[in-house]
Amino acid sequence: MAFTHLHVHTEYSLLDGACRIKPLLEKVRELGQCACAITDHGVMYGVIDFYKTALDMGIKPIIGCEVYVAPRSRFDKVHGIDSERYHLILLCKNNEGYRNLTRIVSESWVNGFYAKPRVDIELLEKYHEGLIALSGCLFGEVSRHLQRNEYEEAKALAFKYNGIFGEGNYYLEIQNHGLREQASVNPLFKRLSEETGIPLAATNDCHYIEKNDSKAQQVLICIQTNHTLGESTGLEFSSDELYVKSEEEMRDALSDYPQAVENTQAIADKCNVTFEFGKTKLPHFDVPEGYSHNEWFELLCKKGFKERYGDTPPSEYVERLNYELGVIERMGYVDYYLIVQDFVNHAKSAGIPVGPGRGSGAASICAYCIGITGIDPMKYNLLFERFLNPERVSMPDFDNTATTMWRRLLRSAPLRQRRLSVMSAECWESHTRLLTK
Repeated sequence: MAFTHLHVHTEYSLLDGACRIKPLLEKVRELGQCACAITDHGVMYGVIDFYKTALDMGIKPIIGCEVYVAPRSRFDKVHGIDSERYHLILLCKNNEGYRNLTRIVSESWVNGFYAKPRVDIELLEKYHEGLIALSGCLFGEVSRHLQRNEYEEAKALAFKYNGIFGEGNYYLEIQNHGLREQASVNPLFKRLSEETGIPLAATNDCHYIEKNDSKAQQVLICIQTNHTLGESTGLEFSSDELYVKSEEEMRDALSDYPQAVENTQAIADKCNVTFEFGKTKLPHFDVPEGYSHNEWFELLCKKGFKERYGDTPPSEYVERLNYELGVIERMGYVDYYLIVQDFVNHAKSAGIPVGPGRGSGAASICAYCIGITGIDPMKYNLLFERFLNPERVSMPDFDNTATTMWRRLLRSAPLRQRRLSVMSAECWESHTRLLTK
């Protein structure tokens, strides 16, 4: 086989994609195709389910996303000027590409959100490594120029994207769903390819699995746009060709562009992302120059130990401190302590209420010494092994007011951005204080 679907919207393109992951991959396998991409609209939360299911079924998973590109900067949000957005397919070649794509998508939600999560050229230039880009469907920026008879502008833009992603990592995307606009722009894409050397890639913009699923997909669009069947939603497709096609169907639909079909397999061969499960990965924590992470952690603990217990602490207290340091370092949780201490300190400095700690975390003298908790575990004879036990390797979990509140704030970052657009910062801070009481 020499064709791979590289433009696929699963059920995680909410109220738009009608491809449930397992039936989708069963269809791909039935067609004899060995790989398939996931490219949901602006999100990546279907990636893990897709990856695991694909591997279980013997299909190579290609990780990607269809992002929305802002016409100007992702920070520009002026009605009537920034309302338009362009589609762009990004596929991960390797794990560096996956990390960069997650950064791009996260930033599109946190700072680029305007009706949709949006990226911009600056973001693509910063995080382009390890990524392959396809120019997108009829809503792609290059295609839009071609539809407006702006050939030279389209050509300049194609060169620009090719420069961003690098030779061999940018493709002009062609589709044929029987639409008049596609019949018009596809020959222009071929001309662009010949004049620029940028290769073509054939896709089918799959939104459902079987051809007769198109009606169900229309229902999803109506729910999304609060319309009834028969009404114009502005998003409906005047085609029932957006299904998972066989290689033969793709070759028939794009018979004038055989190399575009072949190129999909070449792209699939380049994409090799692997995920590791069952291993905790903590964020990197910067320590002062000249110190290792363990040295810095020990220094903080011993400094706090002296502040808590004075110059002549009981010997069993010293033994307990050294025992905990040894366990924490051997089990690899030094950075976890440092990270938690960092945001607890920030919460305190910002006037955010912080509890003294509860549960097993209060049993750690190291946590007490560096200010994560406010309860002396020695005074109350608390057992450290309830929190961290060398005989039971599992991720520890500090639980107090600060950690709970920060989890809430981190989860709601895009919501916070939108709230601040309609209320003053002082109002938000008051609301935050109420939440933490």
